[in-house]
Amino acid sequence: MQYHFADCVLDTGSFRLLRGGEVQAVEPQVFDLLCVLAENAGALVSRDKLIETVWKGRIVSDATISARINAARSAVGDDGKRQAVIRTVPRRGIELAVPVTHEGAAAAGPRGSQVTRYTTSADGTMLAYAISGDGPPLLKASHHVTHLELDWLSPLLRPTFDALGAAHQLVRYDMRGAGLSDSGGTVSPMRAHVEDLLAVADAAGLERFPILATLNSVAVAIQCAAEHPERVSKLVLQQGYARGRALRGAPDTPARDDPFLSLIHAGGWGDPQSGLMRAWMTMAVPGLRFDEITELITYVGKATSARESVINRETIDRFDARPYLGKVSVPTLVIHARNDVVHPITEGRLIAAGIEGAEFLVVESGNTLCLTPDPTWQQQTDAILEFLARD
Repeated sequence: MQYHFADCVLDTGSFRLLRGGEVQAVEPQVFDLLCVLAENAGALVSRDKLIETVWKGRIVSDATISARINAARSAVGDDGKRQAVIRTVPRRGIELAVPVTHEGAAAAGPRGSQVTRYTTSADGTMLAYAISGDGPPLLKASHHVTHLELDWLSPLLRPTFDALGAAHQLVRYDMRGAGLSDSGGTVSPMRAHVEDLLAVADAAGLERFPILATLNSVAVAIQCAAEHPERVSKLVLQQGYARGRALRGAPDTPARDDPFLSLIHAGGWGDPQSGLMRAWMTMAVPGLRFDEITELITYVGKATSARESVINRETIDRFDARPYLGKVSVPTLVIHARNDVVHPITEGRLIAAGIEGAEFLVVESGNTLCLTPDPTWQQQTDAILEFLARD
């Protein structure tokens, strides 16, 4: 999406602000603030809405907000005295004081086109799911750290939803114990997660649909496709595994040696100041900048509590989809990063070799999560859309 106002162009796809045709250097929060104003053109944006969208609900001082507004004014060639572009209405909010036009796929309103609902799984667990985009259906299976609302607002995650939603009606959900869904409470079998996926598909009115799965949801999608070929039309399995981490190494490795559990017990979950948390996140997504790592750490702390993270980890570490690989009969695309150390490429090969006729795409990346800063993000997104568009 590109927003045009005054002599500026705000490009949300490339995360650039141009003024008079020249790129302006702006901090991520300043860029997000300008996005909020452009998306709400003609309306006042309150302080609470700014905190919700730009700072993801974190507590910030008035001085911090004022500093970002001043920086935004400077970036668009305005100042606090003239307020010719960004106008402040005392005790009410701020707004763009100039006409705004836009062009691009998200013309319906990039932050207002997601509808969130709830449904109930077979065992009574309440599951949150969201629908966005337009076109043939695509169900994106949930991994263990998601949050439908925070994901929608994240500049690291949102572009993927926009790209998929431009060609598909995208259905996403938070797995039990994550985001807006109910707590899992205890370690749950993989079959419960297959039932969760089907409950969301039923609630969204999906009769037969492709599944895009990542990380632990890959194992769930494999079992679902093997047992319900009448429901699943295609599989895209991105950076996942058929066997959980507990099934890969030596069976006598003590749980206390797990670095993920160590950082949880050290109280570092969701804390950007935690050396353990930052080291773990850097290992998972080594391609991110320092500020992007900080944003992601803060995000996961809000998306899932430390307690639920431990339960979810104990659950997914025991997932085993190997018995179902040979039973999958639908077209399948397997994508895996060559240098990922969390879920090594051997896991992708295991899946591709086990599913007859599966295509295997190896990308030159070390990131466990495919986020927009990943240099292969466009390659992976294009491959997914091309595969889904066949036939």
